[in-house]
Amino acid sequence: MKNNKVFFWSLVVALGGFLFGFDTAVISGAEKAIQQLWGLSAVEHGFTIAIALIGTVFGAIFGGVPSDKLGRRQTLIWIAVLYFVSALGAALTSNWVLFMLFRFLGGLGVGASSVTAPLYISEVSPRESRGRMVSMFQFNIVFGILVAYLSNYLLTGTGEQDWRWMLGVQVVPALAFFLLLFRVPESPRWLIGQGRVEQGRQVLRLINPATADQDVTSILTTNATTLPAGAAPCLRASTARP
Repeated sequence: MKNNKVFFWSLVVALGGFLFGFDTAVISGAEKAIQQLWGLSAVEHGFTIAIALIGTVFGAIFGGVPSDKLGRRQTLIWIAVLYFVSALGAALTSNWVLFMLFRFLGGLGVGASSVTAPLYISEVSPRESRGRMVSMFQFNIVFGILVAYLSNYLLTGTGEQDWRWMLGVQVVPALAFFLLLFRVPESPRWLIGQGRVEQGRQVLRLINPATADQDVTSILTTNATTLPAGAAPCLRASTARP
């Protein structure tokens, strides 16, 4: 990968995959403690563990909506907020219902990141390295699962509230994800699709100056043939800009 900027952007966004894996697996170290803490029945216990996965389904179904409306980067920032709030809330709350709510929010982040992060990476990566860049997200999911199990193992037995530390430690990568996203530009394809052609061109020049103008033309042509007829005038106006 010759373009260090693209590698950095992809690595930052792939942290969403790490948090995906971590959030999914970390509950395994806390599930027995929370059952005892709130005296949960088998059904309540099962639902408490599954609530994050339910959130994941909803996040995956509807995650594309903010991605298209707000932009890939802005959506990823909100996903980082969901991860942070979920981890901190689940670790600190003493109320069972609130615990499930925080876990559900984390699930929404997982589902939305599974849609938005690979999409962003694919839209900023050059054709010849796109597959490798997107695979970073998949790798980080597995890596996140591994780190969650390792973290649970290291924190087990550190005290009566060790399960809170297991869940709460996720705030560190979530905060890092949030802060690093401010060093990542918006997807050029989304910018151009919104009529912000020159902003998209500037990002494409950071990716590959030699092909930036050609890529802008290609994106505009693709959008003109795939978007609804009502959007065509906007695109025609965009192409007329210097």
